[in-house]
Amino acid sequence: MSERNGGDLVTESLTALGATTVFGLPGQHALGAFDALRRSKLDYVGLRMENNAGFAADAYARVTGAPAPLLVSTGPGSLMTLAALQESAAASVPVVAIGSQVPVAGLGGGRHGYLHELADQKASFRDIVKSVHTVRTASQIPSALAAAWESALTAPCGPVWVEIPQDVLLAPVTVPPVAELEIEPRPPRPRPELIAEAAALLSRAERPVVLAGGGVVRSGAQGELLALAEKLDAPVACTFGGKGGFPWEHPLSLRSWLEDRHTTDFLEDADVLLVVGSGLGELSSNYHTFRPRGRVIQIEADPGKLESNHPALGIHADARLALGALAEAAGERRDPGAAQVVAAVLERVSARIGGQDLGLEQRVLAAVRDALPEHAPSFWDMTILAYWAWSAWPGAMHSAQGAGGLGYGFPSALGAAVATRRGRPVLAVSGDGGAMYSIAELATARQYDLPVTWLIVDDGGYGILREYMTDAFGEATATELSRPDFVALAESFGVPAVRTTPERLREDLAEVLAAPGPSVVVLPALLRMFAPTHL
Repeated sequence: MSERNGGDLVTESLTALGATTVFGLPGQHALGAFDALRRSKLDYVGLRMENNAGFAADAYARVTGAPAPLLVSTGPGSLMTLAALQESAAASVPVVAIGSQVPVAGLGGGRHGYLHELADQKASFRDIVKSVHTVRTASQIPSALAAAWESALTAPCGPVWVEIPQDVLLAPVTVPPVAELEIEPRPPRPRPELIAEAAALLSRAERPVVLAGGGVVRSGAQGELLALAEKLDAPVACTFGGKGGFPWEHPLSLRSWLEDRHTTDFLEDADVLLVVGSGLGELSSNYHTFRPRGRVIQIEADPGKLESNHPALGIHADARLALGALAEAAGERRDPGAAQVVAAVLERVSARIGGQDLGLEQRVLAAVRDALPEHAPSFWDMTILAYWAWSAWPGAMHSAQGAGGLGYGFPSALGAAVATRRGRPVLAVSGDGGAMYSIAELATARQYDLPVTWLIVDDGGYGILREYMTDAFGEATATELSRPDFVALAESFGVPAVRTTPERLREDLAEVLAAPGPSVVVLPALLRMFAPTHL
């Protein structure tokens, strides 16, 4: 018993809450917790930079649906997680970030001159995470972690921050090991009178349409959405975060062409538009050019997003519970022409894209799609091919479109590979600029032998920014980059790599995806975006 300390209370609490894996990077103030990992049953996955560890935890939570612990040190170590936590916050991903702190005597801005000391470390996190929890004694650790865990899992889900002083982590404890911690995250239930009103509006509608956002996927409401859409014969479009919420090839599927004016016009023309799990933000509203002419019903677990952009019948509720109730309450409605109308919209979208000489881009995306085994997850950085995938990738994908930061693709794919227990390949897609944010994680991939294939599309710079600046100003500035020989660099980490071409991409990518362990595929290509419709 004398060997146990505050760090053991951390690992015991996480285990009692159901955690099996911890991501992170050690630091001097956090060593008490990291030493306790050695005595615990938790698997530890260490990355080479804290922000990348945060991205890995984010992906682990997305794939499993369970909170992912992230363990880092004080000051610089903690602050390096902020960009990753912003992505988790924007995408409602439950990451439980645990950072160390200076000794208790230094809390409150006393300016004792401790290493890594900040006057108010937690202030840096308040604008990003759902809740902040500060521990001052070892006995507070289990309760603080349970409260943080419950906060992360309570809709709307999101990241939380827990900080524990160095001396508390190192202090000996004599209390029995933590055996059980109970939490009760309760999804918000829809109010009956709102469901009745929404069901009546949808049942009487002449042109009902559904826009499915990320809340549908997060709540596992795909079955309820399908049942409601088929009962109403209502077309369904998915936001970029909601991809996978509705079957891509279904006759009622408008797919995800939300940056296309034909889709925007169709959504605007609905006399009743049901928006589920989306706040109708910038990307979901074609950069706020969307102007609905009919009645809007909005189901959203985050009350702050209700009617934040458009007046609506706002229903604060979990998407699965609300859609299930609507599917039961709505009257059956038949529209034999709904599928033909959907097909006509998709044909107009296809014709617009087809008139822009973008065959290379479509062939590259099709090659990636064909090479990736069915149900294998993919994680995309902020790069031109990812922007194509937002609209054209058939089904679920994961990207950093919540906060829009670079460097997400590869470390998140590593976290997903850990979540799937290395049971299936995972694809990461980056541009050469974004790849440089996480190149050190090739060492992580090799160390843990993770089956992640990293496709790097090398266009010599920040390709999308190059396009934006050229369109806006006539020329680009600060977008051209010197970069390494990615094949040689990957091989120096012991990771097999191949340089491919658009013509060989499907074959080369399929081959390395089928092989065990990590791999890199480099595609030198200058891709272009389809023309925007919001300008």
